Amino acid sequence: MEAIVGDTTGTSKQAQAQALVPFFIIWTGQAYSLLGSELVQFALVWYLTTSTSSATVLTSASLVAMLPKIFLGPVVGALVDRWNRLVVMITADSLIAVVTAGLAALFALNMVQVWHIYVLMFVRALGEAFHSPAMTASTTLMVPERHLSRVQGMNEALFGVMSILSPALGALLLDLLSMQGILAIDVGTALLAILPLCFVFIPQPEVATVGEGTPESTGSRPSVLEDLCERLRFVWDWPGLLMITGIHALIYLLMVPAYSLLPILVTEHLRGDAPQLAWLQAAGAGGIIVGGLILSLWGGFKRRVLTMSLTTILSGVGWVVLGGAPANAFVMAVGAAFFSAAMNSMMVGSVRALEQAIIPPEMQGRVFGQSLAIVMAMTPIGLAVAGPVSDTVGVRPWFVIGGLVTAALGMGSFFMPALMRIEDEAA
Repeated sequence: MEAIVGDTTGTSKQAQAQALVPFFIIWTGQAYSLLGSELVQFALVWYLTTSTSSATVLTSASLVAMLPKIFLGPVVGALVDRWNRLVVMITADSLIAVVTAGLAALFALNMVQVWHIYVLMFVRALGEAFHSPAMTASTTLMVPERHLSRVQGMNEALFGVMSILSPALGALLLDLLSMQGILAIDVGTALLAILPLCFVFIPQPEVATVGEGTPESTGSRPSVLEDLCERLRFVWDWPGLLMITGIHALIYLLMVPAYSLLPILVTEHLRGDAPQLAWLQAAGAGGIIVGGLILSLWGGFKRRVLTMSLTTILSGVGWVVLGGAPANAFVMAVGAAFFSAAMNSMMVGSVRALEQAIIPPEMQGRVFGQSLAIVMAMTPIGLAVAGPVSDTVGVRPWFVIGGLVTAALGMGSFFMPALMRIEDEAA
């Protein structure tokens, strides 16, 4: 918290710190819940792997965990804007905890079936589809605008820590506990996230009525379909925001599959094995943490769009170096993976902070729900394209070309007046 309030002094600094206490109470509880969720995800995937040895089962489980966010994200976002966001988060976390406890009971009774795990993954994905935009939109109303980039940096650093901690801790717990024991840990961490929400006030945005401000106003709330249409008009009529959406959808399309191609890059080009792959993955996770911490301490440029564009360029450069590293330059590849991940972490944090700062609070649920759906949709699309392309031309061109396109998008954004002026237009 000191990093966030470090640019104020005296009474002002104390007031800022006191105002941020409710947010950090919620954030801490959500961090524990995230750890529990990651542990369960690791344990369930390992259980499906050892009990079925079926690639079809594993891919089906991935789709079950992904589809609700893709297809329901926009609708969920509209509902988040209509409902009390505090209630949405409590309900989502509670539903996940109840279903997780039910699966733990089935494991204890030795009655679990694969479809039971599918149900849990579906419910968890649905709960996350509600919880994520509600939490992100609530952050805007609890954190001063100038600190949004720092908060997003903290979030990115937290995700990086979890990517390192959860597999190691999950593997250890699988040796020490039964599956129901690990599921019980997740229920406990969910309660740590729910309890603070019961005692902390979260401001709510005003909800517009049909025809508000006009003689035709009915005083009634618009329908969900009208809310979705309004969101589409909002993004479409704002070229700068539309550009951000398109640019980062393309980046995710190119870069997300690259992570799945790392094992092939290691074995076929860098002439490595499992330890070398582990080093590359650890470097990426470390980069996410460091990039998030830098953004949290620094806060980025005053104009967030500059931070976004610059880190996009540098992230792309890192991917080019990773793909172009000679076979005998493994240290260079590790450094490139670290650097690119750090820049990507700062890019993602600055984009989310920029959206939080410029999008009206009453519209954020819909926009963030759409963003979640786009990000999730890029994963299967990118994988479907990357596999055949990499089999045809090799893995390295995917990294190099993807990095060049990413860097070009970042450089091109400096020549897009609508994008560069987006913060001025919002003001």
